[in-house]
Parts: sequence; structure tokens; C-alpha cells
Amino acid sequence: MKTVSDYLHRSMTYTYPPKRIISLSPAITETMYHLQLHDEIVGRTRFCIYPKDHVNDAVKVGGTKDIKLEAIDQLKPDIIIAEKEENTKEIIKTLEKHYPVYVFEIQTIDDALHMIQDLGRLTDRETLAADLTSEIVTQFQTLPEVDHVRVAYVIWRNPYMVVGKDTYIQSVLDKMGFINPFTSFTGRYPLVSEEDFQKAELDYVFLATEPYRFQAKHFEEFSNMMPHVQPLLVDGEMFWYGAKMIKAATYFRNTFSSF
Repeated sequence: MKTVSDYLHRSMTYTYPPKRIISLSPAITETMYHLQLHDEIVGRTRFCIYPKDHVNDAVKVGGTKDIKLEAIDQLKPDIIIAEKEENTKEIIKTLEKHYPVYVFEIQTIDDALHMIQDLGRLTDRETLAADLTSEIVTQFQTLPEVDHVRVAYVIWRNPYMVVGKDTYIQSVLDKMGFINPFTSFTGRYPLVSEEDFQKAELDYVFLATEPYRFQAKHFEEFSNMMPHVQPLLVDGEMFWYGAKMIKAATYFRNTFSSF
């Protein structure tokens, strides 16, 4: 048995190394597969879709906001991995009555790197976690640098929602030098109006492909709203933390180097 404290300073004791793991966060699920925990991952959410050639071996236990406790009970996990933003407080409180639940909180690039290292320590994959972290650090040293480019990163429509302060996505934008005027708004993902967009003096509006599935057909909507602002479709999955950060670095170089 091993006792640890999670990112919310909650103490938990679990069987170490865990042989039966449930993950409730898509990015963390993908990262754990990268750490070669294929046999240990017994459960995941329906949104945990990567890596595509392995996730079907794990049982779906609901969504990130709506778990199926009966399915979790049948799997008898040694540990459940959650993330503060992805999963609700109610889910955590329900699960911790029955199982060890380790909660991460990822708001920055550094948080993401620490998450990988801590996953390694939690699951006896420290060497693999160190290798992955080192590779990401090397890749992120080559990210493009932009100068005073003002952007909005839009994640939802009807109503419009954008990325704000204290988010991993904003940390990535900061790393490349983008200026996001909506970090001054209240909340991590503030609601904004057409007037807010128009007053923001943007150069680009990034339309993410997830969680809302923005497509090129939405360009006209934003061009009519802001004729002098260029809409750009961006791959929302490239703004995931964890193992996806390796591919993301190349994507960022290819997409933003000319800015």
C-alpha cells in the first residue's frame, strides 16, 4: 500500500503498483497508454478515444461529467484518476466514498509536465514518464514566437465561450507570445458577446474543432461580426496536455511560424 497527496491536497492510500486503473480524463488516459499501462487500464470515459488501437480494451464507465457507478463497481479499481476541470466535485465525492481517487489539476504547461512525472510515480512508470517529459520539454523549446498578435480562442457557440485565464490552453498561447484580451474577463472560460469580440481589437479568432465542432462554414459568421479579423480553424486536440504535447509542438510550428 502507498499513501500520497493529490493536487487538491487530498490524502489517499491505494494498492501500489496499481493493477486496475480507471481514468476519467481523456488526455490523462492517452498519457497512461504512452506510459505502457495497457494491461492496467480497465476503465475509461466514452470521451477517452486515444490511442484508438488500445482504448477499446478498457470498459466505458460513462462520461467525464456523468459516471456509471455500477460499471465502476464491477471493475473493482485499485485507483481512479480524475482531473478537477474535467470531472465534477460531485463525481469525486461519490467515488472517494468507495475507492482511492487521485485528482490532478492542470492549468499550465508546467502542471502538465508535473502530471506526467506524478503519473509515473503513481503507477511505477517513473523512467518512461521521465523520458516523455524530456521529449516534450525538447519539443516545446522549438515553439514559434509571435509578436503582439491578439487572438481569441473560441471553444463554444450559442453562447460564445472563449479561453480565459488560468487554463492550459492560455499557458500555451502565452508560451508562443499570443495576447488574449479575454484573460481580463472573469472565469476560466468566459461567456462573451459580439460586442466583446468587436472591442477586443483582435488580429485572429481561433475557432477550435473541439469541444464545439467549429468548421470552415463558421468563418462567415465571424467575418461578418469582425470584417478585419481573420478566422482560423485550429485543431483543438493539439491543445490537450499530456502525451499529445509531442505532436502538438510540430502542429504549432507548422501553423503559427508565419505569424
